[in-house]
Amino acid sequence: MVDAGTGTGAGKPAAAGQRLRRARVAVALVFAVHGAVTGSFATRVPWVQDHTDASAGQLGLALAFPAIGASVAMPLAGWVSHRFGARTALRGMLALWTLALALPALAPNLVALCGVLLVYGATAGMSDVAMNALGVETEERLGRSIMSGLHGMWSVGALIGSAAGTVAAHAEVDARAHLAVTAAVLTVLGALACRGVLDLRSAPDEHPPPHFALPPRSALVIGAVGFCAVFAEGASLDWSAVYLRDELNTSPGLAAASTTAFACTMAIARLAGDAVVTRFGAVRTVRTSGVCATLGGLLVVTATHPAMALGGFALLGLGVAVVVPLAFAAAGRSGPAPSQAIAGVATITYTSGLIAPSAMGSVADLTSLTVSFGLVTLLALGLVVGAGVLRAAGRVTPATGPTEAGGVDGAGAPGAADAAPSRDA
Repeated sequence: MVDAGTGTGAGKPAAAGQRLRRARVAVALVFAVHGAVTGSFATRVPWVQDHTDASAGQLGLALAFPAIGASVAMPLAGWVSHRFGARTALRGMLALWTLALALPALAPNLVALCGVLLVYGATAGMSDVAMNALGVETEERLGRSIMSGLHGMWSVGALIGSAAGTVAAHAEVDARAHLAVTAAVLTVLGALACRGVLDLRSAPDEHPPPHFALPPRSALVIGAVGFCAVFAEGASLDWSAVYLRDELNTSPGLAAASTTAFACTMAIARLAGDAVVTRFGAVRTVRTSGVCATLGGLLVVTATHPAMALGGFALLGLGVAVVVPLAFAAAGRSGPAPSQAIAGVATITYTSGLIAPSAMGSVADLTSLTVSFGLVTLLALGLVVGAGVLRAAGRVTPATGPTEAGGVDGAGAPGAADAAPSRDA
């Protein structure tokens, strides 16, 4: 792929560097908009459950449909980007995702809810693939790590969305009005943000990317660590408010605050993640994170007061925050085909986040939500055990992603191979 915005002339290096900085800000805003959709929906899950008269098990079944929709639609994201260009494709897919936020609250029953969540998941998966691909490309051209910060901006967006949802729930605003207005606002913000991302176009002789490729074995091992973290993330985002309401008998407003506490600590940890990893290394960072997440899970399952549960969800958010960006980085160092490995890890982690709410509901229907979060606690402990697979492999290769005509590195940005490796414990 080539950058359609590449110019020519003596001032090109400086202009290219400035355009890259703008692209970084723009893709960060895209991540924030995407996160705001998730945060907004998560706080109104209890309202949707009551409105459709669904049991915990039925709600869990409905929350499996986003995974089905994403699995079907995600392979299309690469083809759409190849056909229309990365910027145009992202603009369209992000708009579909933000508009889909209004759909779940309109479902009158369980069957309709399953249908709209199928669409919700499809648009989520396609836009997620598109924005992460542009994030990786922007990172490669800048020659320094930005993915943790981008995921941090996603968490900031989720925090803002969940905070607004908490206020709406506390004020007893009808979720249909709340989500419809939020969807409209986020659609406009997303369209504005997409104007600044890299305008990548496929070369005339470039073949479309494959729809499916088996990931290497190394990606499966690294993906297992990411699976644990993202399962805890998805479970906490979608079930924390229900947990406080049903297990601790809190008000809807206080229940929704659990989602805010989780999203807040995730945002802080991800925004600080690059500096922490540089100081302590990926393995030590993930092991410490796993301890925090495990303690958080224990607080949740033993909570006798809402404050304990809120603290537990905050620790869970802190513990799982940086694992996925580090898993992507480890996949890129794990073998001769880094793009294939990263794609494999992304598929595993994304699927984990989508199936977590369904699995939580199924376990809760058979036992209780306390047992469901006991499962989350065990998976958090898996981060402590499996952190070693994220150890830097020491493979250093030049960036192989597409470059602008004349070379972005000529603008003064170092190549990916020049980035200093993290120190691992």
